Amino acid sequence: MTLLIPERLIGELKALASSSPDVEICGLLLGLYNRVEDIELARNVAADPTRHFEIDPALLISAHRRARQDGPQVIGHFHSHPNGRTGPSPDDEAMAAADGAYWLILSGDVMSAWQATDKGFLPQPILPC
Repeated sequence: MTLLIPERLIGELKALASSSPDVEICGLLLGLYNRVEDIELARNVAADPTRHFEIDPALLISAHRRARQDGPQVIGHFHSHPNGRTGPSPDDEAMAAADGAYWLILSGDVMSAWQATDKGFLPQPILPC
């Protein structure tokens, strides 16, 4: 399913990834179904943030609590790959739950979208809106 993202958020995501060329950035995609309405930048708490990402658990818990109280839904997350690749890494595939969540992966100003399914990661088109 096409991932809809406002152009302003695409610009913000690309700027964040470009501003951190050596460390993976990460955060949450907030919205409804396949439409991103906002993003929330998270602290990367991975032991080696140059090669991995881990969203700050406190932020993740807080976002899910807000969603249960009629706040924006967590429809996925984003992270960057300083190595220049925008496809899921083997570690990404190992961490993914087959829950339909979107994974937006950036490298500099290039981005790709994936959906975690029971068939693995499926590439998804991105449509600026």
